[in-house]
Parts: sequence; structure tokens; C-alpha cells
Amino acid sequence: MTQSKGERRRVVVTGVGAVTPIGLDARETWSSMREGRCGVGPIETFEIKDLYIHIAAEIKGFDPAKHVSSRKVQYGDRYSWFAARSAEEAWKQSGLPTPIADPYRAACIFGSGAGGFNTIETAYDDLFLKNKKATNPLTLLRIIGSSASAHIGIEQGIKGPTFATCSACSTATHAIAIGADYIRNGLVDVAVTGASEAVLTHGSLRTWQAMRVLSPEGCFPFSKKRNGTVLGEGAGALVLESLEHAQARGATILAELKGVGMSSDSKDMVNPDVEGPRSAMAFALADAGLKPEDIGYLNAHGTATALNDVNETNAIKMVFGEHAQKLPISSTKSMTGHLLGAGGAVEAIACIKALQDGWLPPTIGLDEPDPKCDLDYIPNVGRAAKVENVMSNSFAFGGLNAVLIFGKPPA
Repeated sequence: MTQSKGERRRVVVTGVGAVTPIGLDARETWSSMREGRCGVGPIETFEIKDLYIHIAAEIKGFDPAKHVSSRKVQYGDRYSWFAARSAEEAWKQSGLPTPIADPYRAACIFGSGAGGFNTIETAYDDLFLKNKKATNPLTLLRIIGSSASAHIGIEQGIKGPTFATCSACSTATHAIAIGADYIRNGLVDVAVTGASEAVLTHGSLRTWQAMRVLSPEGCFPFSKKRNGTVLGEGAGALVLESLEHAQARGATILAELKGVGMSSDSKDMVNPDVEGPRSAMAFALADAGLKPEDIGYLNAHGTATALNDVNETNAIKMVFGEHAQKLPISSTKSMTGHLLGAGGAVEAIACIKALQDGWLPPTIGLDEPDPKCDLDYIPNVGRAAKVENVMSNSFAFGGLNAVLIFGKPPA
């Protein structure tokens, strides 16, 4: 899906925020990426019990009383904590007032693939294991997938479109795309966008184990030794504005969101198809008005599953042609684990930081690549490189594809 450039407004990024297994804010997360730090380790936040998967990318040291300013959010689910933390960081960096001056000209599109998973499991434990007569009175509000977006909207005084997206691992990228579309077409001037996930529970790991897509050893995208992905938790937030709105208030612009591409494989719930990712990347390039050779770095979906990595490699070759062999690519999931719906926002932030710093993050753990994954995946150590445009891929279960292109701030 794409649209004509027409008279649409340009969209810029004025704030970013993140909570990840390698950092409790965007600055620390990026610093960890530069160090090649891995957030995957033995599970510590819940009992292993009968699980045969003993690793995950957990967020350590997060205290809602310390890291979430709103007491209302502190009573929410863990996924809402992460969402509020990341959004507050992004909003503060943007320099927008709280509450926002023109509340009906702002949107909050903040998604989650699973919503309040921790609350659901606690409720079932209370009812069926502890034989309690009722669940916590806030259970319903905590589990709803739109709770995080509502919390953020309340905290920032947003009264325009406020809701959640849900498209598995493309959730955040779709949220960013919708926010950008609203700005482009004049519905709003500002949008807080992103996603949050917190699904690291015993019950959740049991469901993922059943699909046989988790690795007991680590997340090694594009590697010959890869044998599955590793679940993570976290959130990422981007504050988007129209260029005119940002310039009028003298905001510092971090990057321009130049292109969006979305498509569906329309084929299978689990097995990826090359045409869906190919078309999403091609649509994003067309939407941005760029040629393949204009992209200087690509943050891959790169889940470390056997099928996805080869499929994405083939799709990249189809879109970029000869340039594919020269294009630096990496999967930052090798460091953060798979943040599911939140991954696209955190990876978009990595792209923006790459533009700002002239440095490309690595794919760690890539000692011997799969012969079928024969592109430049920036193995193990990041590299300095001045780039003008970057691409971020998100490809989800169900064949739901979304791609973003960011460029340097307008001159």
C-alpha cells in the first residue's frame, strides 16, 4: 500500500524513548548497542518449572515507583509501565508542553501484540490455583490492549485519535505508519507512536515452546548455528510532528520519516512468503521517492528463525538488486531479543541513532553465516558509516509486513 506524494505534509521525529533488556531508556539502549551488549540470559523473573527454554531477554532493575512518574500507570500492567516510561522520555525530548496546547490536534497510536499478559496469568493463578473468589478489581483495565495508549493520552492531555494497533511483530511499525498518515493528511499535527510488550511469563513461554520457534541457546540472526528466536520485553516510542509544526516551535528534529510500505502475504499464518516483504520494501521506497541505492543501512527483521532469515535475505535481493551486496544490514534482535510488537519501534530508534551518529549497529553472535544468508550483516562489531537514508523492516506472523524509511533532518 502506498499513496501519491501530492500536497501531503512532511513528517519528522522530535522525540524517542525506549525500555529494553539492554537499557532503561533510549540513550542507554543505544550505548549498549554500540558496545555489542547482549540482553539474553537465564530467566530470573519467574519460576522455570517444567520449561525446557531457560533463557529470555528480560528487563532487569525496572521499578514502576521509580521509573514511571504517574501513580495511575503504576497500577497498570507491566506492559503499560514500559509504554508510559518510553513515551514520557520521547515526549520530554520533543519539548512539547504537558498537557499539549491543542489536544484535539494530537494523536496517540500505541500498540501491543499481547496486552496485559502478566495480569492475565496472575488472574488465572488466583482463580484456579489459589482458589480465590475474585480477581484484582483492576484486572479488566490492565489486560486491555489499548490501556497503554489510553494511559499515555491521559498523561499528555491528548484528545485526538487514541487507540492501539495489534499486528503481532509489526505492531509498532504499523502504529508509527498510522500516526505519520494522520499527520501527512492534516488530521493532527503531533502523534505519539510505538508499542509495548511484556509477555515473559511461564504460560507465555509454554505457548511459544509449543510452536518450536524458541532457541534454548541464544538469538543468532543469519547465522549457520541459529535455531530459533529468543523472547524479550520492552517498549519503544516516537513523537512525530509535521515539519511545519516542529519548525514553528523551534523543535530539534532528529530525523524525517520519509517512506512507509505495508502489505500482507495473504498466504500462511506461520511460514513467510517472499512477495509480502518484497512489496512492503518496494512500496516504502516508492513512498519516499527513493531508489534502492539511496538506502545506506537496513535494520532487518532478522528473528534468527530458519525460514524468516532466508526469506528476508531473498526479499532484500529482489528489491535492491546489485546494491544488496553493498548494503550494510544488521539485526539488533541479536542484542535485545525479539521484543515482538515493540520491536519495530526500538529498531526504528536504532535507525535514527545510526543517522545521527554515523555508526551502524552489529549483528552479534554471527561467527559463521548461513550460506543462504550471504549479504553484509555487519557481523559482531558495528562500524562507522555516514548514511543519508535508512530502512527498518517488520514482518509478522500472519504475513503482516510494514517497512519504514528515515532520512536525515530537513536542511
